[in-house]
Amino acid sequence: MKTDSLLRPLSRSFYLSIQILPRRLREPVGLGYLLARTTDTVADTAQIPAELRVQTLEKLRGLIGGAHDAQQIAYLMAAFAQLQQDATERALIEALPETFGQLDELDPADGDEVRALLHKITGGQSLDLQRFADPAQVRALATAAELDQYTYLVAGCVGEFWTRLCFRHLRNFSRRSAEEMLALGQEYGMGLQLTNILRDAGADLRAGRCYFPEKELAAVALRPAQIVQQPERFLPVYTKWLDKADSGLESGLQYSLAVRNRRVRAATVLPAVIGRRTVALLRAAGATVLHRTIKVPRSEVRAIIARLAVALVSRKAIEKLSS
Repeated sequence: MKTDSLLRPLSRSFYLSIQILPRRLREPVGLGYLLARTTDTVADTAQIPAELRVQTLEKLRGLIGGAHDAQQIAYLMAAFAQLQQDATERALIEALPETFGQLDELDPADGDEVRALLHKITGGQSLDLQRFADPAQVRALATAAELDQYTYLVAGCVGEFWTRLCFRHLRNFSRRSAEEMLALGQEYGMGLQLTNILRDAGADLRAGRCYFPEKELAAVALRPAQIVQQPERFLPVYTKWLDKADSGLESGLQYSLAVRNRRVRAATVLPAVIGRRTVALLRAAGATVLHRTIKVPRSEVRAIIARLAVALVSRKAIEKLSS
């Protein structure tokens, strides 16, 4: 796959998952991931004012949608690539012309799916930048609906994208209907994103970002700026969203159990199993969670992969890992 050299250093686990997918799924899934990581890199370039990053995401959205403009691509590469301290993220932006070329070479239906996916993801990234424009002031989302909207736009739509591709390219893809799998895929993606938000909550709060609804914080007599100093009071709100993340990851396991193709099942289930383990570690950390970096150790991830591989990703193995 042409995208291999960029995918491998970005995410080892995702790269491994991509490699075991049937060939006809690798290119659209890999390109979708590369473009999402590129727009995420643009959104996270803190040296550039938030308003300009929003404008740049809108330009990228147009370019991905098909309005190719060599001058705009050159501008993006010059303005953002030089600011990346991470060599992999710099390479992502510098590879934009090649990435757009590969997008144009995709099967038209797959290309349309990738473009529709990035339209939603860049919308979520722009919304996030607008909501948290001032890192000096800790702002919270207003309602649970706003958090649901964000997790759908940046991740729930990925579950839908994956599902539509699989139903189109694989015969007898699932034991469930397309409608059921689309709903489970959406919940799965939202659960994965929510797990990331919960894992990074302490760092986000210190950077002025509070994804937890202001109404729920008010119910426990907290303002966003007080959370880090009073984690015990915050814990009931945090636990509620841990439960919701766990529910979304359970949807991911149910999704995986319905997949007939073993290779696709293997690529699908691994994030859910690791996510469930992450949620368990976050729950066990209690009130210290905002002051610690919590990740599933690599040795444990390798053990999970080995157990799945030995069992040939059987449904029984998935059910055992999820218990």
